[in-house]
Amino acid sequence: MVARVVTVAFDGVDARRVDAEVQILGGEGTQASFTLVGLPDKAVAESRERVRGAFAGIGLALPSRRIIANLAPADLPKEGSHFDLPIALALLAAMGVIAPDALDGWAALGELSLDGRIVPVSGTLPAAVAANGMGLGLICAEANGPEAAWAGPDVAVLAPRSLIGLINHFKGSQVLSAPRPGPLKSNGPVPDLNEVRGQEGAKRALEIAAAGGHNLLFIGPPGSGKSMMAQRLPGLLPPLTPKELLETSMVWSMAGLIERGGLTRERPFRAPHHSASMAALTGGGHRAKPGEVSLAHNGVLFLDELPEYSPQALDSLRQPLETGEVIVARANAHVRYPARVQLVAAMNPCRCGLGGAGKGACGKAPRCQRDYQNRISGPLFDRIDLTVEVPPVTAADMSLPPPTEGTAEAAARVTRAREVQAARLDEADHEGEPVINAHLAGALLDRFAQPDADGRALLMRAGEAGGLTARGWTRTLRLARTIADLDGSTGILRRHVAEALIYRHNRMDAEAQFNRATSGAHAPV
Repeated sequence: MVARVVTVAFDGVDARRVDAEVQILGGEGTQASFTLVGLPDKAVAESRERVRGAFAGIGLALPSRRIIANLAPADLPKEGSHFDLPIALALLAAMGVIAPDALDGWAALGELSLDGRIVPVSGTLPAAVAANGMGLGLICAEANGPEAAWAGPDVAVLAPRSLIGLINHFKGSQVLSAPRPGPLKSNGPVPDLNEVRGQEGAKRALEIAAAGGHNLLFIGPPGSGKSMMAQRLPGLLPPLTPKELLETSMVWSMAGLIERGGLTRERPFRAPHHSASMAALTGGGHRAKPGEVSLAHNGVLFLDELPEYSPQALDSLRQPLETGEVIVARANAHVRYPARVQLVAAMNPCRCGLGGAGKGACGKAPRCQRDYQNRISGPLFDRIDLTVEVPPVTAADMSLPPPTEGTAEAAARVTRAREVQAARLDEADHEGEPVINAHLAGALLDRFAQPDADGRALLMRAGEAGGLTARGWTRTLRLARTIADLDGSTGILRRHVAEALIYRHNRMDAEAQFNRATSGAHAPV
């Protein structure tokens, strides 16, 4: 007889069905063996010894016969220790300890310790969602139960502490209660924007970025408040919607970052160190784990000291910023992770940090500035909607009292602008996922982001001057749409386009200054 228990193998955040099949062959006198097949990796192959030890820990001995465990389909690579529990349950059914039909309607995943306890594993939330899609309940570790319960009220979940408790449940001598979803946690108070002295122009750009989900770059000397303002962006953003919460939590589950089932509706804010590798940013490694850009899905990826990242790591972000997903290619598989993020970056104007103007200016300017900023590729710069020069904070700024307007007031304006975007989609009978201004494309862009005649003429002059690529044209329209929404305007006017072009032209102005300084030309840009 073959006993079968359903489990899953992970392909990014997607969980694919795997059947753990166990068969006991031969009679008395057969040489005892335990064979595991089905393209397992090292961790899966070691399941034989963990299962053997767990059985001994609860007082069960394996039969002195030939045991074959198969993980089907056999051509799908199997990775991880979560196959322990389904193999053990199928073996218990084959031995007659559990009635085979008792496992019908259940999928299982979990690691086993040598004393029979069920150890939590990563990926429980995607597994629960996949099990629900197959019309099955899920058996997992007790510590993973609150996480699995987030998959929905209709998903049956069993979360025993040990293998013996699960056996008793199926025999009817013990009843396991269904776990409840973990708590909705808060990451604590968000720093307030009124703690930033001066920098009103940069605060305005931060508010625009928050309202439309636009990518943003601060350029300024050390101590000018670039990182302070970036850290206050999460306080301006609306909370995750239920759909976004599930998407983001599934990525975090795959990374093993959910503790006791606690989720948060606050948008992720990831700030990796500039020594991060390409695999750390976009995902990879032996098991193709999600990278920082995926852990920031539906949130903010903050890259401080932008030119200090390796060029290869930075350029690996170009595709995710356009498509909203990362595909980690391997010889035997392609793993997909979602990566719809808002990029916020900060950098000094040059390596010395002072730039080419003011007291203590860099003596090598403007060449030092150009060489330092050219460590960032043009295509990556082209994907940044707002480039903002942040001047040094003066003593006069520091001596003033704190601003009366802070995060609460700016967040209220951002919320109103996002509500306008949502209402506009509703009026257009848009079907599918909600689209914020930073992601407008195709027919939606043509319908909602067309400026008036004066605005279009200004945009045409900027394009003819060679300062806008096709991508830059589109991103300028999106940015102007957000500025108009914050202004309460249904149409995009010339002043909205002009402000959007200012943010797009900051990078172009730096290039023009260098060209004039090195060629002696004095023609206006």
